[in-house]
Amino acid sequence: MTVRNVVMTLILAMLPRPILSKEIVIKMATIAPNGSPWHQSLLQMGDRWRSITGGQVKLIVYAGTLGDEPSLVEKLRIGQIQAAALSGALNDIEPAVGCFQIPMMFDSYDELDYVRDRITPRLESMIEQKGYLVLHWGDIGWIEFFTTTPVVRLDDMRKLKLFTWAGDAEVLQLWKTNGFRAVPLAATDILPSLQTGLIEAVPSAPLFALLNQSFGFAKNMTDIHWVPLIGASVVSKASWNQIPEAQRDPMRQAARECGAALRGGIRKMNDEALAVMQKRGLRVVRVDDAAQADWRRQVEGAYPKIRGGLAPAELFDEVRRLRDEFRAGSRVAGGKP
Repeated sequence: MTVRNVVMTLILAMLPRPILSKEIVIKMATIAPNGSPWHQSLLQMGDRWRSITGGQVKLIVYAGTLGDEPSLVEKLRIGQIQAAALSGALNDIEPAVGCFQIPMMFDSYDELDYVRDRITPRLESMIEQKGYLVLHWGDIGWIEFFTTTPVVRLDDMRKLKLFTWAGDAEVLQLWKTNGFRAVPLAATDILPSLQTGLIEAVPSAPLFALLNQSFGFAKNMTDIHWVPLIGASVVSKASWNQIPEAQRDPMRQAARECGAALRGGIRKMNDEALAVMQKRGLRVVRVDDAAQADWRRQVEGAYPKIRGGLAPAELFDEVRRLRDEFRAGSRVAGGKP
């Protein structure tokens, strides 16, 4: 070996070696079935993340395999998973999200979007204080009532055994206080419980009713937009902070773009799912104006119990103010209130 080669070898040995980046794995779960639009959207988000980070961040998505939503929240808290796509169980992380789950508060997606765009920044801040970041917000669809016997009036619903989420004692008590025969169960128990008669009514978005085939046993759908069920994908801040800072904003932007693309698709797919179920024997039970007015009168009569309970009083009032603001603007513009 020449003197020059010896010198070069020593110089190379003394230079700092590049630090190989460790792959960051984020495990994410959803109750949405494998292959469903929600699942596919999360996979797309994971692909975007791998591209942005040059393969450094790997998202593993568990679809419909890790239990119901309260179970997913518990797995988040103990670190078994690092992220989750949630709907109703978002309330378990931040109860203020219940301000969107006020029955018959909204009549249209336009109203919902107007209010949501103005409320979610505050909710995201509150959720962050609980240790989670919102990656994106999404829609599940309008919750309708799928029942084993036709239901026109709210009093008809009180005669049926009604599914409600297990683990949400406040919502369960609200149903029971208002005279409903609520049966708390895990979402995974809906189908067998319909088969055995343990429940006779299920609040569900049409697309989800099609995917889990519950409409095969609950063959009637009451044409009442009960509430728009929204969801959000969240990730623990502890996991997120392991990602190099320069990559976080592009990753979050990619997540929001995937969520926005899914939102429009889900709304269309819910309409398509309803048409498919009707072809397969689902009966849509129309509710006339008088019956609708009775539903609204009874539901709004329960608002004092919801305000300050299911939804924080301040946010309840703000949601209603913004909704009314949108309606007033629509009237001025000559559109529907």
